[in-house]
Amino acid sequence: MNFSETIEYLLSLGHETRTMKLGLRNTEVLIEALGNPHQSFESVQIAGTNGKGSTAVMLESICRAAAISTGLYTSPHLISITERIRIDGTEVSEIEFAKHASKVRATSESLRDSRKLETLPTFFEQVTAIALLAFREAGVKLAILETGLGGRLDATTVAGARTVAITPLALDHQEYLGETLIEIAVEKAAIIREGVIAVIAPQPDEALAVIMRRCREVNVEPEMAGCQATTEATFDDGRAKVTLETNLTRYPEVTLGMRGRHQITNAVVAIRLAEALGKQGFGIPKKAVVDGLAAAHHAGRLDLISGKPTILLDGAHNPAGAQALRDFLNEFVKCPTTLVFGAMNDKRLAEIAEILFPAADLLVLAQPKNERAASVDNLFELATRFLSTDRIVASKSVREAMDEAKKLTPVDGTICLTGSLYLVGETLADLRTQSFNPN
Repeated sequence: MNFSETIEYLLSLGHETRTMKLGLRNTEVLIEALGNPHQSFESVQIAGTNGKGSTAVMLESICRAAAISTGLYTSPHLISITERIRIDGTEVSEIEFAKHASKVRATSESLRDSRKLETLPTFFEQVTAIALLAFREAGVKLAILETGLGGRLDATTVAGARTVAITPLALDHQEYLGETLIEIAVEKAAIIREGVIAVIAPQPDEALAVIMRRCREVNVEPEMAGCQATTEATFDDGRAKVTLETNLTRYPEVTLGMRGRHQITNAVVAIRLAEALGKQGFGIPKKAVVDGLAAAHHAGRLDLISGKPTILLDGAHNPAGAQALRDFLNEFVKCPTTLVFGAMNDKRLAEIAEILFPAADLLVLAQPKNERAASVDNLFELATRFLSTDRIVASKSVREAMDEAKKLTPVDGTICLTGSLYLVGETLADLRTQSFNPN
């Protein structure tokens, strides 16, 4: 298959979330048939509700600064599926992606035809296998794997990572993971297995109790990602300079490349993971930690695009993410703000709206090109609970929403686009054709 044929094939497997099967057998059988590529390198697996992607990016940046050959697997992508697989900081090429995808497809179909599998592996299962093949072929020493959904039955769990982390938990994806935070914590905590090093971010009490119980069950002493953190300064663009002190060492005046105070928590988890890797023989000096955190960038997460007006992109898609964005707006955005909002219909829209919509001088509603997207009509009705109708604009497309926002926002203002990474990705693709460059 060439790249376009690869995308057509993967999409034919069904929507990534709606066709996701939480179970390991398909992936286990597929990976074994591919020669167990995950056994060629060490792995770190990161699960959680918020911050898992940012933490993975930070850790990858630290490891590259330490000259460790590193693979990074994240999801979802914004524009191209190749964004999900990075080797030593470089996105895998379309040719390489298609090559590995062809092998995974042929193997999957052979397993189905021989009845070793009842059905073809799903979109996410096959893309995970593609990533592991790419990492083996590139000869990486370390793979950093962000879970797609959950943990206990997520395809990335098959890699058997010896180092794992759980970032802050909150309610999200309840239709798959459970209706309560306790049920969600059970799914995430299952990545903690006997013999692993487990780094745990600060958690709500009920989630922490579940995680600690799991640690006791498998005889793991958790590494709690707490440390003394002192904010030395903040910059106008929302970045922070912090001094962090763990039980091993002190990292003075670290400038975080990623914006928002919530990134301090993610940075601490990344540091504790780096220290854990150091105990396993990976050479990660203090300078690599400092340099790596400064260089880390995660597209679509508090991304600033300079211009008149400024554009701020953030994929906040649950209440916790929305609150982090609202805190950022309150602290760092002092100019007129236009909020461009589009979201998936299966999210906690009323709670997200209550947090974000009052921060907008003007709200422009959009519907991303996604079958799960909430309609503009439904969003408009929701928005009237928080804003007068003269401050709400309904648009027919994401492009029209951005055109309206740019037309109606003062040149010294900010356009904040949020609600879904699908919305962010669609916007970035459009802005890219207009020669915008995110900072």
